[in-house]
Amino acid sequence: MEELLAVDAGLRTGLALYGREGRLLWYGSKHLGNRTSLRRAVRTFLADRPLLRWLVVEGGGGPGELWIREADRIGIGTMLISAEEWRDVLLYQRERRTGAGAKRSALSMALRVIAWSRLPLPNRLGDDAAEAVLAGLWAVLQVGWIPSVPGEIRHIRPR
Repeated sequence: MEELLAVDAGLRTGLALYGREGRLLWYGSKHLGNRTSLRRAVRTFLADRPLLRWLVVEGGGGPGELWIREADRIGIGTMLISAEEWRDVLLYQRERRTGAGAKRSALSMALRVIAWSRLPLPNRLGDDAAEAVLAGLWAVLQVGWIPSVPGEIRHIRPR
């Protein structure tokens, strides 16, 4: 089974792992205190995922470049995107009129993706993990693992 990893890059890193059928397998965030810790974590994390075929990174700069460089080195396909790219595809125009509105809509949609994937809902979902979940959903659409956003994600409400 192939996997795709989405990363909201930074010292506070959001992570979302998707399976070949397009469902989220797990998600979370890690605080990596400095660049050395980040570099070590990137190497270890990517080396421990033998089924990983794709890495999508939201956010460039130093942290994003570390993820991309390591994935390229070991032969994992990479995509570097901005939040605007996945927002344009996943959120309605009315949901992204303001930055605060886009954040609220992203959190809500990420919770629907988690519910659709049959994973337990968190007590609190951080922005970094939510953005990784949605960058990953965007990426599974781009690589063709699912043909479109499932209707359940657009319409279900998490409990």
